[in-house]
Amino acid sequence: MIKKTILLLLFPTILSAQKDTIALRYSQNISAAGMSKNLHVLASDEYEGRETGKKGQKMAAEYIAAQFKAAGIPPYKENTYFQHYPLNLILPAPAEVSINGRTYAGNQDYYSFPGQTEQTINTGNVLFLGYGIDEPAYSDYREADVKGRVVMIMGGEPYGKDSVSLISGKKTPSLWSTYYKLKPEKAREKGAMALLIVVDDIRKGIQDNKHKLESPSMKLDLGRKEMPVIYISTEMANAILKRTNVEKVKKKISSSGKPYKKTAKTKFAIIIKNTVQKIEAENVLGYIEGSDLKEELIVITAHYDHLGIDGTVVFNGADDDGSGTVAVIQLAEAFAKAKREGHGSRRSMLFMTVSGEEKGLLGSSYYADHPEFPLKNTVCDLNIDMIGRLDEKHTGNPNYVYLIGSDKLSSQLNAISENANKAYTNLELDYTFNDENDRNRFYYRSDHYNFAKNGIPVIFYFNGVHADYHKETDEVEKIDFAKMEKITKLVFFTAWELANRDERIKVDSNKK
Repeated sequence: MIKKTILLLLFPTILSAQKDTIALRYSQNISAAGMSKNLHVLASDEYEGRETGKKGQKMAAEYIAAQFKAAGIPPYKENTYFQHYPLNLILPAPAEVSINGRTYAGNQDYYSFPGQTEQTINTGNVLFLGYGIDEPAYSDYREADVKGRVVMIMGGEPYGKDSVSLISGKKTPSLWSTYYKLKPEKAREKGAMALLIVVDDIRKGIQDNKHKLESPSMKLDLGRKEMPVIYISTEMANAILKRTNVEKVKKKISSSGKPYKKTAKTKFAIIIKNTVQKIEAENVLGYIEGSDLKEELIVITAHYDHLGIDGTVVFNGADDDGSGTVAVIQLAEAFAKAKREGHGSRRSMLFMTVSGEEKGLLGSSYYADHPEFPLKNTVCDLNIDMIGRLDEKHTGNPNYVYLIGSDKLSSQLNAISENANKAYTNLELDYTFNDENDRNRFYYRSDHYNFAKNGIPVIFYFNGVHADYHKETDEVEKIDFAKMEKITKLVFFTAWELANRDERIKVDSNKK
């Protein structure tokens, strides 16, 4: 009887040890050599920088699908690995803007980026809100103020030691620039009809953005209007304000440290007309069905597109995000092999490489709006974007990874990630960019965000930016494959636990 009791007590420990042994076995399928082999193909000049909608992106999609097929992963539906989605390629042309009947010159008095929704806006007043749009701490900045309104704000930051942050209400002007980056996003969220941003040096703004202003824009073919953003000169702003001017308002805000609000009675009009070419792009999906919990889904993502070609210069994007793409391929191969040998995961696995990330998270946005598997059944997304290099902070120390978002929606996800690292990989987990006041706002800048905004827990694995970020010098020869292997194994062990644990992780956090 005593022996039987001891065996019963030890049984959970034995099962756990067996599970750990199995996970270790299949983690060995992830290797620096395997990732190097795939990356030397995808980041070669032959793939022409993998720009969304172009030949190189299509070639990359076919290559990734071929790797899924070779791993024994069947097409996820209708004999295809591809989720096709429609895009509008919008040719560059500034919006038409007039104030009190005077028409101003695009890319001279003001500028607007290509890709804004075709529409006409006429109003008899403009709501001027100084440096900010919306902050519940102040009665002047509530949703009703901006909904359905043309809103004007100033770019840059207020100065003066007594400036009050519209984020926290504290006298900390260092936070202003973080808030500035939120403005268009907040305006859209609160239903503004249009947003005007006053630029101190309009000629410099036009010159700094020359390439973007002269290049076509790519947008999802959504069939709905979106709020336009127009960058205007101080002269145009003063024409709107009439009885005051921008400099007086700046001095008032700087000296008082208080928000500013004024409704300017002005006839203001925007006309946006577009020349559009219809194109198509693809997300590549590798789906492995689970066993007893197969209705629930773990998603692992990376974007395989990059910047394409500029003249004769090819932007190969070996780190951004060839590194994440080949990591997803290896992870898919490891889970496929486990299933083939009788150790398949309990939950289903979706290995999805998306395109359109460099154009504004387009592929993942389309998937979130048109999920092939119900979002309510999606447990989490583990997103890998740039894991092959070192940033300046970690020079000489490749044993690190930045984790972003792991605790924002699920404390259990964060704990699982931490435990997997302690048990298997022993990386330095750097949460610097997980700070809600991070000025880089990386949490909003990769494909995991389209899952997070739908209430799905996420982890974003990232090595930080480096001198070759978004340059033609982001080449395979500079990749640290040993570093990539270790980080990819951390993703594997985290995913393995998520896919095989008894209980689905809880959404119990609501960090902004």
